[in-house]
Amino acid sequence: MKHARRLVAGTLAAGALALSLTGCGDSAAPTERLAGKTAQPTPEAGSATPSTASPAPAPGGASDEAYKKWGLTAPLQYAPKPAQKPQIPKPGTGKVPVIDRIPVPADDKVVFLTFDDGAEKDPEFLKMAADLKLPISMFLTDSVASSDYGHFEKIRDNGSASTINNHTLTHPNLRTLSFEAQKKEICGQQERLEKRFGKRPPLFRPPFGNYNDDTLRAASECGVSSLVLWRVSMQINNFQYAEGSALKPGDIILAHFRGPGELKGTTETQMTTRMLQRIQEQGYRIGRLEDYL
Repeated sequence: MKHARRLVAGTLAAGALALSLTGCGDSAAPTERLAGKTAQPTPEAGSATPSTASPAPAPGGASDEAYKKWGLTAPLQYAPKPAQKPQIPKPGTGKVPVIDRIPVPADDKVVFLTFDDGAEKDPEFLKMAADLKLPISMFLTDSVASSDYGHFEKIRDNGSASTINNHTLTHPNLRTLSFEAQKKEICGQQERLEKRFGKRPPLFRPPFGNYNDDTLRAASECGVSSLVLWRVSMQINNFQYAEGSALKPGDIILAHFRGPGELKGTTETQMTTRMLQRIQEQGYRIGRLEDYL
């Protein structure tokens, strides 16, 4: 039964991303920008730069006026670090757990922000994330993010306790690869992120939400503690839900580092403002994912 539940969760999440990837609704396919773009590392990419930020401050801390600057009508609400982490079902031997929603109480209206890939590096987004102190879990793909890892380092170190995690070296569909090839994609990015940022990421997200048992074993051997999926994805203007038509407590929200070329003229900051507005409209607070895992 546990294996069946994992398969269902993976299918739901993969389905949500598949819709996003094919441009359903008002989004654009991230694979279109990933294909054929091998980033050239900057001179800084070879050295570790450990975080100088506090290990895990409570989310939030934005100034009272910051929300107005970025198009919000009210301050964002942030969830404090829980006194006790929720219990995550244990995986099989030699595998990592698959998490697509944090098991919080039904009345705990908290959601979590995650951004993938790393192709877009908008300086205005750096200002927005710093002003609002958004706790973002970043899942970076080396082939597109490594051209300016310093951009994501600035997000990590802006006082929000944002984190940098693994999204493979080249963004392949892992289910089409052998165990060894999957391990190369995952471990290779673990090693590059550790070299660049001074820490091996504990969290991993498979491209397109696609994974199999080999993925879970490879991730475990690469030192990953959890494979993180999602139940909600942000399009240009609105959320796309894997189930239902509204946020649920514990939802992990997927967004991408995207620019106007893929967002039909919308900027990354405009997309994020709309995402934050949708969260506020439904009465939710924003939590820091790592505080719950």
